[in-house]
Amino acid sequence: MATPVEDAPRVTCEMILEFPSGDAAAKVLGTVESDNDDYVEARLDGNRIVASVEAESLNSLLHTLDDFLACVSVAQKIISR
Repeated sequence: MATPVEDAPRVTCEMILEFPSGDAAAKVLGTVESDNDDYVEARLDGNRIVASVEAESLNSLLHTLDDFLACVSVAQKIISR
């Protein structure tokens, strides 16, 4: 396995997920927060979740985004019942 280089560039992404209400956004964020570990920094901004991800490679970033968005999707389906 390759050892990461200390000065290697990192890959970052910020995404904004908009919900119908601040309550819906807060419920989704509350549901996925525990799964974030230190991989995703997410905060509530009105009816939006602002999430930031930083990774050592594009593949790692895409994997983290895929996991996060899958959790958001499940949480959104649960709260809309």
